[in-house]
Amino acid sequence: MNTDAQLKRFVPSPARKPKSSDMTILRWIRSRCFNSIGNSILTVLVLGLAFYVIDYALNWAVFDAVWHAANRRECMDISPEGACWAGVIDWFNGLMYGRYPHEEQWRVNLGVILAVAWLLPLSCRSIAHRSLVLISWVGLYPFLGAWLFLGGAFGVETGLLHTVFTSLAAGFMVMIYLNWVLALLNRPSLTDLAYPLAARFTARQTHIYSLLIVWLVLAVISGAVLSQVALPPVAIERWGGLFLTLIIASFAITMSIPIGVLLALGRRSKLPVIHWLCLLIIELARAVPLITVLFMAVTLLPIFLPSDMELNKLSQVLCAVCLFSGAYMAENIRGGLQAIPRGQYEAAQTLGLGYWMTMLLIILPQALRLMIPNIMTSFISILKDTTLVSIIGLFDIMLMARNIANDKDWVGLHTEPLAMISILFFVLCYGMSQYSINLEKRLKVNR
Repeated sequence: MNTDAQLKRFVPSPARKPKSSDMTILRWIRSRCFNSIGNSILTVLVLGLAFYVIDYALNWAVFDAVWHAANRRECMDISPEGACWAGVIDWFNGLMYGRYPHEEQWRVNLGVILAVAWLLPLSCRSIAHRSLVLISWVGLYPFLGAWLFLGGAFGVETGLLHTVFTSLAAGFMVMIYLNWVLALLNRPSLTDLAYPLAARFTARQTHIYSLLIVWLVLAVISGAVLSQVALPPVAIERWGGLFLTLIIASFAITMSIPIGVLLALGRRSKLPVIHWLCLLIIELARAVPLITVLFMAVTLLPIFLPSDMELNKLSQVLCAVCLFSGAYMAENIRGGLQAIPRGQYEAAQTLGLGYWMTMLLIILPQALRLMIPNIMTSFISILKDTTLVSIIGLFDIMLMARNIANDKDWVGLHTEPLAMISILFFVLCYGMSQYSINLEKRLKVNR
C-alpha cells in the first residue's frame, strides 16, 4: 500500500530556468556577415559601395546644396557641385497645386482635410452605421470634393444632380459626426431618436426608414446652408501638380474595387453573354499598356459619343484609368473567389441565401481578405502609373517638374525636381505598403 501511494503521489518537477540569450549585436553581425571568407569579402565590398554612395548623396543633396538663390546661374556660382534646391522651392507651389489660383488653394487643402475627416469615425467601434462610413466616402465624397474644387454658386452654376448629391454628402457627414459625438457621450444615436417617428409610418425595416429621415433632414439643412456660399469657379484645365495626381489615383483606386468585383463575378457567371462580355473587357484592357488606353480614351472616345456631348480631358482619363485598373483588379478578385472552398457556397444555400446575399455576406468578404496583398500591390501600381497622364498634356506633378527646366530662371534644372518626386512617391508607396501589412495582421489573413 505504501509503495502504491508513493507511485501515485504527484511530484512536481522544478521549474526550468529561462534561456539566457547571449546573442549580442557583435555576435549577430559576425554570425550573419562574417561567417565565411566569401561573406566577409562581400560584406566589405557592400559596405564600401554604400559608404561611397551615401557620402556622395549627402554631399550633393545636403552639404554642398544651395537653398536660396534667384536663378540657376547663381546656384552654379555658389556651389557648382551641389544640388540647386532653390529652384524646387521656388516652384514648390506649382508642384503641389499646378496652376490652381493661389488665393483659392485653401479649397484644395479643405477638400483633403474633409476626405481624411470623413474616415476618422471608423476608429470608433461604438458609432452607429459604422459600416456605411466607407461606402458613403466612396459614393458621396466625390460630389462634395468636386464642388469644392470646381467652385461656382451652389445650386445655380452646379447642375441639379450635382447639387442634390452634394447636399446628401454634406448631410451624411454631419450625421456621422453627430452620431460619433453621441456615442462618445453614451447617448442614443440620431437613428434611435428618430425610431418612434419612423415606427408611426411603418412596422418593417424601421431602422432604415429612421436613418433615411435623419439623413434627408440633415441634407436639406446642409443644402440650405451651402446655398448661401458662392465659390469662384476654377476650370479643370487649371488643376495640376500633386493635387491632380492624387485625384486621378484616388478615383481610380476607389472605383477599381466595384468595377473589379462586377467584372470578376461576370467572368465567373454561367450566363454566356455576361461571361464573354466581361472576359472581352478584361482581356482587351490587359492586352495593351496604360498609355495606349489613355490615347484611345482621348482620341477615340469622343468619336463614339453623341455630337452634343463633350467630355473634358480629365473625365476621359478617369474613365480610361478606372477601366484599366478595374480589369487588373478583376483578376485579383477572381483569384480570391476561386480560393473559397465549395463548402462555403453550400453552407450559404443551406441557410437559404440567394446569389447576391451569398456573395455580399459570405464569399466576397473572404475573397477580398485573402487578396489584400495583391490588391494593395495594384493600388501602388495605379499610384505610380498616374504619372503617365503627363504624356497626354495633363499638368500633373511630372509635367510641372518638366516645366521647371523650361523656366528662363531655372533652365536645365532636371535632377532636383525628379529627386524630390522620387522621395515623395517613395513615402506614399511605402506608407501604403506598411498599411497593407498592418491590415493583414489585424485581419489575420494567414490564419
